[in-house]
Amino acid sequence: MMYKSSKKEVDPNKKPKLSYWSKNKCRCPVCDKDFEREEMLTGGGRMIAGNLTDELHREFEPSEKFGKIYPLIYSVGACPKCHCAFFWNDFKEINDQKSLNALRMDIEARKKAVFTMFPYYELARERNLLDGAAMYYLALLSYEKVDLCYAPTLKRGMISLRLAWLCRELDKVVPNHNYNFAAEVFYRKALFFYEQTLINEQSRIESIAKVSNFGPDIDKNYGYDGVIYLSSLLEFKYGQQEDMQMRYKKLDEKKRAIARIFGLGKSSKAKPGPLLEKSRDLYDSISETLAEANVISVDDDEEE
Repeated sequence: MMYKSSKKEVDPNKKPKLSYWSKNKCRCPVCDKDFEREEMLTGGGRMIAGNLTDELHREFEPSEKFGKIYPLIYSVGACPKCHCAFFWNDFKEINDQKSLNALRMDIEARKKAVFTMFPYYELARERNLLDGAAMYYLALLSYEKVDLCYAPTLKRGMISLRLAWLCRELDKVVPNHNYNFAAEVFYRKALFFYEQTLINEQSRIESIAKVSNFGPDIDKNYGYDGVIYLSSLLEFKYGQQEDMQMRYKKLDEKKRAIARIFGLGKSSKAKPGPLLEKSRDLYDSISETLAEANVISVDDDEEE
């Protein structure tokens, strides 16, 4: 008598799953249609944490089974019908008619813009790196239309920074398609939005109190201190260099802001955590740049 094995045969050619379709669909507030929500599977050796970059980006090591993974791409959703995209929670939060009407009026412009930047993307399949980047770009365009009560400026800063990271990865996968140039553009956009976030918050134009996670990546929330740090880092790495006098003035302001927030003066108490180490490195790099240009900070005497 022959008995069938109870074990399932494994197809060696079958690609390991990275994600699954949630039982709970997402309702788009713009077109009032449901669409599938894709979630990333995180166990089984899929996520092997690597280095933390100076931009607070967590790199993940490729595994033999799953290869290179991009956890970032699952943090946003995009409606296949109207091409509206947000962080997942905002599909429920954004509900004022002024914002929704503005998004409805902009559907065709969003479609055209994303196809120009990321052609051959799709919104209804299991997403790949290109699809994920396209969804983030749609989110960047979507948040442009929403009311300031939803803190879109900070969110556009995070999205721009993540887009820069994703474009750098795209350039590795498909070189010579101008994705490295696109990354530089998104870095400069991130610089603008992080700086504007601080201006709007300090001027009480746009509160970020309701934002639950400041990122910038998905592995840790670095809070408001992270916003100040990234504003300074992006200015140092990607700020304009046509007007050097203005550049040195901005860097001096950023240096003093870092010293105040992170306690880098000898008389101050230092904040613990990985952000402190990154802040010290940035402080030293800005100080070296200003010293080479013979720019003396007004706080230098106080820090000695």
